[in-house]
Amino acid sequence: MGEPVYFGLSYRGVKNLTLVNVDFVLNLPSLFAALFVAILFIQSGLDKVFDWKGNLEWLTGHFSKTFLAGMVPMMLATITLMELATGLAAAAGIIYFLATGSLIIVFAAGALGAASLTALFFGQRVAKDYPGAAVLVPYFLLLVVLMLLSSPYR
Repeated sequence: MGEPVYFGLSYRGVKNLTLVNVDFVLNLPSLFAALFVAILFIQSGLDKVFDWKGNLEWLTGHFSKTFLAGMVPMMLATITLMELATGLAAAAGIIYFLATGSLIIVFAAGALGAASLTALFFGQRVAKDYPGAAVLVPYFLLLVVLMLLSSPYR
């Protein structure tokens, strides 16, 4: 791929005060989206870990009249692990990009996050919580955009 291209900034006649890698600048949308995803999913996963009992009680009531009623503890554990894995992968993907220039881990985090939100969306629809399901749509679209931006085939 050759040498990375840099552009210089000047300030009051001082040329090349700062050199910025163009690949870094071109990938800022991916990096900011990954940072947003990391914050979103780590906070959500940790909330479930630290308030397990409250989340379990709420979800048990939420799914009480559905065929998923008996699976709430397993579903909560699964979604908690998926959320934490997504958030940590997004954070690790940023670090990996800074070290290698590759967005492959960011892409994987986006795919895992999309799978997590699809599972949440399914649960909300089954529970007939249509407003709750609708809230997930912008986050899902963010993850699709993240996958498009970080795709290894773009």
